[in-house]
Amino acid sequence: MGKQSQYVSKQPDANGIIDWSDEENAVWRDLVARQLRHIPGKACDEYMKGFELLDMAQDRIPQLHEINAVLQRETGWQVTQVPALIPFDKFFELLANREFPVATFIRTREEFDYLQEPDIFHEIFGHCPLLTNPAFAHFTHRYGQLGLAATPKERVYLARLYWFTVEFGLLKTPEGLRIYGGGILSSPGETDYSVGSDIPERHPLKPLDALRTPYRIDIMQPLYYTIESTEKLFEIADMDIMAMVHEAMELGLFEPKFPPKDAA
Repeated sequence: MGKQSQYVSKQPDANGIIDWSDEENAVWRDLVARQLRHIPGKACDEYMKGFELLDMAQDRIPQLHEINAVLQRETGWQVTQVPALIPFDKFFELLANREFPVATFIRTREEFDYLQEPDIFHEIFGHCPLLTNPAFAHFTHRYGQLGLAATPKERVYLARLYWFTVEFGLLKTPEGLRIYGGGILSSPGETDYSVGSDIPERHPLKPLDALRTPYRIDIMQPLYYTIESTEKLFEIADMDIMAMVHEAMELGLFEPKFPPKDAA
């Protein structure tokens, strides 16, 4: 979060309404339409249920109060407008208060297929449906509490657990692999690749392993961790995660499954 963003978040007016341009609404419409062609049979049931509950606008960018009305009713969460990039302290503070940060900008068409920083499409479409799920909401809240109290070095390890669950987690269900990670669910390429390709490794999630696994944000993931259901997130949230963080720090990281960025 130390780099500068080329994007500037839009500020709501006195009534909490953000004035999106016709082009911004059109980008949202096209992103949603494209992803809705990819996620059937790949997104987990909990995501699809949450998507139906949110009943988010598909032809325009939803206003945050529309999302909040459903999240607060279902799990006590809400989304909160933030600048394009925020400090880790603020990120963890928001999650600890059951507020999910949403940067109120949307990608340009030049970055339609891939954007390294999270925009409103990633946050609302990718993550918010799962925030209607009690297990996912509880895990995310607990993660925020842990991160808020953690040291900078501990947070680096915690980030890996978040990456392999909230962002890039898979479910291994009787019907096959299903996606619950928002980083996958907002990317058509990764949606297809994560459950359909024989290239990446997929292993049952052991939190200690996830804490020790390096990742890169700018490539298709070489490794995914799976859980059997979102209910497993209740169990993980109630583990002594910080003890595992300290154990991971002592053991060190696994060998990366990808080349260094400058050599990729």
